[in-house]
Amino acid sequence: MPKRALAIAVLSGLLASCQPAALSDIAPQTAADAAAPRAVLFEDDFDAPTLDRSKWIVVGPDFWVNNEQQAYVDSPETIRFLPAGSVEGAEDGVLLLQPKFEPGFKTPTGRTADFVSGRITTRGKFDFTHGTASARIKMPDAVGVWPAFWLLGNGEWPGTGEIDIMEYVGEKDWTAVALHGPGYSGDTPLVNRYFFEDGTDVTDWHVYSVDWSPQEIIFKIDGKPTYRATRAMVEHYGRWAFDTPKFVILNFALGGAYPSKTNGIEKPYDGLPQQTVDRVKKGDIAMYVDWVRVER
Repeated sequence: MPKRALAIAVLSGLLASCQPAALSDIAPQTAADAAAPRAVLFEDDFDAPTLDRSKWIVVGPDFWVNNEQQAYVDSPETIRFLPAGSVEGAEDGVLLLQPKFEPGFKTPTGRTADFVSGRITTRGKFDFTHGTASARIKMPDAVGVWPAFWLLGNGEWPGTGEIDIMEYVGEKDWTAVALHGPGYSGDTPLVNRYFFEDGTDVTDWHVYSVDWSPQEIIFKIDGKPTYRATRAMVEHYGRWAFDTPKFVILNFALGGAYPSKTNGIEKPYDGLPQQTVDRVKKGDIAMYVDWVRVER
């Protein structure tokens, strides 16, 4: 190559290397990365007709946070399974977390709730430190619902650390992610909303995932990066709480703090309008989960 052409090529390469990276360029996958096999640490395709109790535990009605309007129960009515071929777009069997109208339900702590729903976790069965957690999920277009897919540490909150991979509060064009820890919990500054492109929303199947490493946490939808929180960003607010094991949670809440802050609804229930209540009564609302997977 002539010296002048070589100099131009080198200069072009240097200029290109100085350009800022777009969000879509976060952690680009090389051919070697693509070829490298990943170890599957945890997986559930929900092909069985009942919950795999070797992998999951069910949270019961003594648990209550965030002024949520439901009580969690261990019931085949709120934690359901549909066989392969019964849900359009699903790859195999499907888990349904489905709220039910149960007026006057009394919890062991004496609280009264008019709804029951499902919450399952891998606490005491499986946890991990660093890796990729993902789930294929579709959700209803219903104001005031609050399904979520997230990771939580085994210690005391918020010091134990929380990674919210997907939260949805009933506005179908967006979902949210967040990090909680010491100095950045509750109304955390480490939060982001992702607005779907035209032609799709939460009622379609999407893969919600997080790539969690010692230096950064990258949230993705269908493989597309939507938000990155680096260790330096987190430590601006408090201690990095993400080098300890976290377990997996799937739950379907109704109303409460996050929905009510978003929609301003107070009646008939905090954050939950009558039209959604009516749909819950009809059995028209559920969170569908095709599979959950953790890899490293």
